[in-house]
Amino acid sequence: MKKEELLVFKSAEELANKFACQLMSWMDNNSGKDYHLAISGGKTPDLLLSVLAAKYSESELWRNVHFWWVDERMVSPNHAESNFGVVQKLLFSRISIPEENIHRIKGENDPKNEALSYSKQIQEKLAFENGWPVFDLILLGMGDDGHTASIFPDQMELLESEQICAVATHPGSGQKRVTLTGKAINNAHKVCFLVTGENKAERISEICSNQEKAILLPASHILPANENLDWYVDEPATKSL
Repeated sequence: MKKEELLVFKSAEELANKFACQLMSWMDNNSGKDYHLAISGGKTPDLLLSVLAAKYSESELWRNVHFWWVDERMVSPNHAESNFGVVQKLLFSRISIPEENIHRIKGENDPKNEALSYSKQIQEKLAFENGWPVFDLILLGMGDDGHTASIFPDQMELLESEQICAVATHPGSGQKRVTLTGKAINNAHKVCFLVTGENKAERISEICSNQEKAILLPASHILPANENLDWYVDEPATKSL
């Protein structure tokens, strides 16, 4: 990570509010064209969704936004662990957005079949460059083990997969997930990490300082081809810098 890619905020709340404003600005500058946004789950994105619903629920920009998912747990959409279900509750239920703009990973389906089906959806809807889809923006989080999307340290091969989407397995629970792969993520027009909390500080330090351990962390391998990458973090997450 380059130092200039690191944007630090006092708290998770300040980060969410500032990023929400920035996101709406990016969408507004898109000249009314479709804006393809891929989001991931987690506490920080959930806070962002709440801010967007509270401050921008009346915005007409939502009509042009297409929501995609970076990854999804293979559970039903009304399950408490469904990434889609969280967004439905926190944001979609409070904004006006065409139903056809919501492209969820169907966690109730067979994982392998759904990975193929979701890849096909992406191929049909998104522009391609260099043989890969181009999302306008991909929002990522990072686990305290350095994983991002559902690419875990014991499944680094997903970073180099030739598939757009693949099946991943949570190393602790064995739960199956469908995730975008590394090459698909790195072909996005822009990638932003949203990372908060002191429990992420050691990983942030390793990645920011290009320490030897960083090579073992999936998040450190997210390096967009166009170098359009930003890390939005709060002060507790920078404690080890």
